[in-house]
Formats: sequence, C-alpha cells, structure tokens
Amino acid sequence: MRVFALAAALIALFVAPASAHGPTRQKVVELVYINQPADQVWAIIKDFDSLSKWHPMVASSVADKGNEEGSTRKVVLKAPGNPSFNEVLDKYDAAKRTYKYEIPKVDPKILPVNDYESFLTVLDDGKGGSIVEWKGAFYRGYMNNDPPPNLNDAASAAAVRKVYRAGLDNLKKIAEAER
Repeated sequence: MRVFALAAALIALFVAPASAHGPTRQKVVELVYINQPADQVWAIIKDFDSLSKWHPMVASSVADKGNEEGSTRKVVLKAPGNPSFNEVLDKYDAAKRTYKYEIPKVDPKILPVNDYESFLTVLDDGKGGSIVEWKGAFYRGYMNNDPPPNLNDAASAAAVRKVYRAGLDNLKKIAEAER
C-alpha cells in the first residue's frame, strides 16, 4: 500500500506540470521591401520619436531623450479616447540602422501583450533597395491559464502583426513617394 502511494505521488509530480500550461513566448516578424536605398529609408524611421510621422495608427510619439538609450516615448494612438502607452529605447545602433525597444506595461485593451520587446531594422537588399524588418517577442495579454479569446496567443500575435503591417505598408508608401 505504501509503495502504491509513493508511486501515485511520483506520477502526480510529473503529470501536474504537464497539464498546467501557462503562456508561451510569441514571436512575430514582418518585412517590407522598399525600392529606395537603406540610408534613405533609415532617415525616415531613425529617430525614436518619429513613429507618428510614418505609422498611420499613431497620433504622436514624443521621446524624452531622443535616440539615447533609456529614452521613453509616449505613444498616443489615433483612436477614440486617445489611448496611450510608453515605450523604452533599449538599444540604438545608427551604423547598423537598428534599434530595440520595449513596452514595460500596456493596457490589454490597447495592445493585448505582456513583456513586449521589439527590433526595427533597415537592411540593404544589395540591389539599391532596402528591406525593413520589424520583429517582436511577447507574451499574450492574459498571463494565466485559459485566456479569453481576445487575450490568447493567437489574438496577441494577430494584434502585433496588424500594427507591424500597417506601419510597414505606410512606410513603403512614404519612402517610395520620395523619388
């Protein structure tokens, strides 16, 4: 009887973690090919506070320390009630035409993510044009088990993908109009 209880306890120890599944880190990567040199495209997006100049969903994006690492930009969206959140610049490398930022906390009604970090990079395509890569990693908007449909992994990834696509498509339009 004692052996049976010990075996049951060991089985429960190994089975319980398998059934208790929390959120999984999500990753989204979106690209756009732009028929303009990488330096010209970088000039449009290089300033951490320039998001509102090229992203159609953003009303304003003021950064307190410009492109200095640690700079915080307040992003105000073009939506009823002017929803906003802060983003923090973690790394900035003008020579590599890239920067990394994070969102420390955001209302899941605005963007259903947690622990969000992102890279925005402009690459030379080797043919006189450029490739802009926007990639992010994050957890879903609901960090416990059994999330509601609007805060699950798929909904969080879809929301981020929508933000990236809108920005990249508009960036292409703006950059290619500057001929």
